[in-house]
Amino acid sequence: MMGAVGLRTHIWNNNLKSILLLAGFPFLILLLAFAASLVFTAMDGGSGYQVYSDGKASSGLAAEFGLAFDNLPMMALWSLAIAGIWFVIAWFGHQAMIDMSTGAHSVSRQDEPELYNLLENLCISRGLTMPKLKIIETDVMNAYASGLTEKQYAVTVTRGLMQNLDRDELEAVLAHELSHIRNRDVRLLVISVIFVGIFSFVAQIVFRSLFWGRIGGRSTGRRGNAALLIIIAIAIVAIAYFLSIAIRFALSRKREYMADAGAVELTRNPDAMISALEKISGHAAIENAPDGVREMMIENPHNGFMGMFATHPPIEKRIEALIQFAGGHRQDRSTSVPAV
Repeated sequence: MMGAVGLRTHIWNNNLKSILLLAGFPFLILLLAFAASLVFTAMDGGSGYQVYSDGKASSGLAAEFGLAFDNLPMMALWSLAIAGIWFVIAWFGHQAMIDMSTGAHSVSRQDEPELYNLLENLCISRGLTMPKLKIIETDVMNAYASGLTEKQYAVTVTRGLMQNLDRDELEAVLAHELSHIRNRDVRLLVISVIFVGIFSFVAQIVFRSLFWGRIGGRSTGRRGNAALLIIIAIAIVAIAYFLSIAIRFALSRKREYMADAGAVELTRNPDAMISALEKISGHAAIENAPDGVREMMIENPHNGFMGMFATHPPIEKRIEALIQFAGGHRQDRSTSVPAV
């Protein structure tokens, strides 16, 4: 169901994954709410004795779980409220957060006429709305697209990219980022980053309550039950958090191959895309950028332990694909790109 054989099905799959992310969001939030309820119950110094509506009573661990389930509606309400507030803030303010984390600033045609005209011409050629154009003042070579809606879309490039790439190579990079917007990759990635941020925030609240809380007013047996509840809560939080992380890595790395192909389709110049990737390779690390923003970039050299958590395919494989399927060629370089 999630396989893509072309650009159109790739876009459909991205739209479907966005819907699935939204659908799975309440479930993971409820998991976190139940974990919070377990922690609240463990920290409470109550009697550990519960009477049910049919007159039967229970004590011990069963009663502790019963109390946790009684607290679940309140915890779920608080969790959903916190998540909802964060989601609204992130939806409308994610671009400001991204700009703040990377130091990007907007530029106009008057500020950067050549860069602006390159992007505008690409948009005109495909009838696309012109996204905002931003620059990061760093010698590192990288670029990314961001935004959730047509009015929010932005393309950001580094000053190092502008200084080290020629006109055709820079156009290829801009076309690559526009392809991410056309393919709905940007929206999918931003939604996943927002969700991970929510789970991280709620998980931190739960863990802080564990470290700062006290298990008081309990017998030795009840303290043992409370410790078990906390262990279960930690396990639930860990599962929910790692599920949210897995969402990011479940997003196919095929998106970079598709964006490279989209750049060639827009510019009719596979050699420029190959040359740009060769120059970017080894010079793309923006150290202060959050992990979520790095996933949006044309190259993310931070691929985790032995590449197990790679968000991008190796640049060499991307170049090989452009040579094999787009008819591109490598260029002989008499001079190397200066280190940045």
